[in-house]
Amino acid sequence: MLKTKTQTSVLPFVLSVTLLCTLLSACTNVTTTTQSAKSLDKKLTAEQLIESLDLTGHVEGGFFRQTFKADHRPLISTETGDRVNMTSIYYLLSAQSPIGHFHMNRSDIMHYFHMGDPITYYLINQDGSLETHVLGPDPTQGHKMQMVVKGGTWKASKILTTGSYGYGLIGEAVAPGFEYIDMQLGERAELIKQFPQHSKLITSLTR
Repeated sequence: MLKTKTQTSVLPFVLSVTLLCTLLSACTNVTTTTQSAKSLDKKLTAEQLIESLDLTGHVEGGFFRQTFKADHRPLISTETGDRVNMTSIYYLLSAQSPIGHFHMNRSDIMHYFHMGDPITYYLINQDGSLETHVLGPDPTQGHKMQMVVKGGTWKASKILTTGSYGYGLIGEAVAPGFEYIDMQLGERAELIKQFPQHSKLITSLTR
């Protein structure tokens, strides 16, 4: 009887210790993982991202690489020819190449913030109205983590050259899929003629 009572009284203690050790281990793993993620995020440079993601220079400025093309699905008929349903890219602005100069795409583009410094977008609609949005990591500061730009909109983007990271990295999903023939780079004189009220902004964000 004494042995049975001893076993019965010890069992809850053993279970409590086991549970405590499990919880402490879980907390330690979460903390270690979080610290590792933060450390990794801080030590990455624009040059490391460009190399590891295999990015190349983009005609509008910045760096990019196409990561997906939906060529396994039926093509979509558009005014300028058949297109795939969607394409996707990485796009990065850096302190060395901080401006995505004004350009216009026929397709709609959804932008997804990944990491780095906030990116400011300037959108000129066909009616001449100007929209300014910030794609970034902190919604409490008014940053957007997703942003759509409809086809036919003039778009430019910019990061501060003095940002904490020295780059801003996003993803873009383009539908219908991107082709260079559907993209028009902004010519300064023509844009100013069309939108004289935004001449100062256009001058600073065109070549």
